[in-house]
Amino acid sequence: MTHPDFTKSPDGMIPAIIQDAKTNKVLMLGYMNKESLEKTQTEKRVTFFSRSKNRLWTKGEESGNFLIVTEIKIDCDKDTLLVKANPVGPVCHTGADTCFNEANNSNDFLYELEATISSRKNSPNETSYTSSLFKKGINKIAQKVGEEAIELVIEAKDNDETLFLNEAADLLFHYLILLQAKDKSLSDVVNILKLRSKANN
Repeated sequence: MTHPDFTKSPDGMIPAIIQDAKTNKVLMLGYMNKESLEKTQTEKRVTFFSRSKNRLWTKGEESGNFLIVTEIKIDCDKDTLLVKANPVGPVCHTGADTCFNEANNSNDFLYELEATISSRKNSPNETSYTSSLFKKGINKIAQKVGEEAIELVIEAKDNDETLFLNEAADLLFHYLILLQAKDKSLSDVVNILKLRSKANN
């Protein structure tokens, strides 16, 4: 990445636009100085310089809702950053998905759920069902996916829509866990589907 020009601002800070790496939704805007950018690049967690706190501030340091950096770009004038990141939980302090009062649509929620599953894998919680599955290993996770698939097929043959939808949700949830256990993501699968779609058109 080309080095930003922090001297363009009297206080040595430049705006950093945070964008969801998977959905491309703009999540928030903050300001970075040279030190906060270096910390962001080193730790792969978005860190701003908080003007209200007058110190470096890592997003999520209190709530746990970190922004995991995947890519950092700089604009042509070298005075604005675009940071692509995967959010772990809600971004705004109000509990909203972004600081622009946008709610996730159904597809966005799947990516948010995936981020939560990833956090349970990387930061295990003893009371978490998801963490317990990761602890049991890939064989148990694959077995659960198989069990949920069979239960969905059984419910598909009946006329109880509520049970059918609940089993569908169970299968999708455990499928996302299986992807994480294999170090793959929903985006990886979506990309394959996109390639197949292009090939068939």
